[in-house]
This record gives sequence, structure tokens and C-alpha cells, in this order.
Amino acid sequence: MTTDVVTIKGSATVARAVQLMKERGIRSLVVDRRHGEDAYGIVTETDIVYKVAAFGEDPNKIRVYEIMTKPCIVINPDLGVEYVARLFANTGLRFAPVIKGELLGVISVSDILHKGNFVERPRSLDLETEIEKARNSARAICAEKGATSPDCAAAWDIVEELQAEAAHQRAKKPEKTYFEEYCEENPDAFEARVYDT
Repeated sequence: MTTDVVTIKGSATVARAVQLMKERGIRSLVVDRRHGEDAYGIVTETDIVYKVAAFGEDPNKIRVYEIMTKPCIVINPDLGVEYVARLFANTGLRFAPVIKGELLGVISVSDILHKGNFVERPRSLDLETEIEKARNSARAICAEKGATSPDCAAAWDIVEELQAEAAHQRAKKPEKTYFEEYCEENPDAFEARVYDT
């Protein structure tokens, strides 16, 4: 994320927003909260072009609050970059404030592209490694404790959770989960996963 965040008041003119963007070489501004319980807003270059310039409006007469998005989608700083990228892809967003109690920064598609390590270290490779480790662990636990043991069932829960995450990333469900393959070898194992509530 970019930690040098430029903010603006909702009552400021769009002309002032454009001036700030040009001076700082940025494409969005976080709109300040009016009080502690208020939501953050955001105004982007797209808002200005689409809602002001496109209609020949005078930016000195239009206020930021008239064209901003508020409340805006905010990002938790602990969220993985792949989730932020997926959120941006699903919503069409290009910028979002990073907030945890207070404004910490802004993340943009440019930050993900230029500062991310997804080329050098794709998340899918890490996830595949985790899945393989969990699968091997589940098989070892089941061999030791028995295919119908609660420990075996819990170990396969972990594997399936990881596989579900991988499938969600790829937007494609696997033909067969590793647990389903295991159940073909050990048909009684499925019964151990029926939990009492």
C-alpha cells in the first residue's frame, strides 16, 4: 500500500481535489470523516472525469461530497494481496483505503502490480504446497488413528478447506477432492465426518 495518503474534506471543491491530485501525482483522495463514527469516502480521477468534466460542470461549484463514494470499501491491512486483487476485479475498484482503527494508507491496482511479489512468488504455488503437506499429514494421521477416527476426519477437513480456497482462486471446482479419493480406498472414512451438532 501507499502510506503517504492525501485526504480532502467533503466540502472542498472538485477544483481543489484536481489541484491536489496534480500536485501530488495521485489518482484518488480519501475523504476525511466528519467525526469518529463517520465512514471514510473516496474520490477518484474517474469520479471527476465521469461526473464533472463529462457534463461540462464547473469544478469550482461542485463539492467533493457530491461525487465521492461514501461509505467506500475499505481494506484490512492483514488481508492477502490476492484477496484485494480479487475484490478489485469483482467490484471494478481501482483504489481503496487501508484501515485498521485508523487510516493507514491506500492500496491501488498500481500498488499490486508494481509493489507486489505475485510474479516471483505466486500464491497458488504456496497453496499447492500447503495442500500437499496437509494431504500427507491427513493420510499419516488416518493410518495411525484409523480411517473412522475423529482425528482423521479433522485432518481431512483441513485438506478440503485448503482445496476449497485453491478452487475459489481458480474459479474452478476440482473434479474430485483428495478426501473423496481417500474414501474410495477407505469407504468407512466418510461416516466419521458426520458430526453431531
